[in-house]
Amino acid sequence: MDTLKGTVSKLKIVQYSQHPLVYFRLAETNCLIASHSLNFLADVEDGMTLIITGTRNKRGQLIVAKYAVLGKTKLMIDFEHYPSVS
Repeated sequence: MDTLKGTVSKLKIVQYSQHPLVYFRLAETNCLIASHSLNFLADVEDGMTLIITGTRNKRGQLIVAKYAVLGKTKLMIDFEHYPSVS
């Protein structure tokens, strides 16, 4: 298992399905996430800092098993900016 820390860039959906395949770059490493990819898309956007753990495939891409966002997630930021009902 490899562990990386870095800033997310080039976030995109590679394959649309019930469990989408998501590609992103982290610390100059190509990464893919399929399990929990919908949660990942709700939590992460370009420029956020992550710590990820996973295994490498034949192409040297890191297949993400676990991830953690350092700081606030995208969902938290969006919720803070949502106007409150009074």
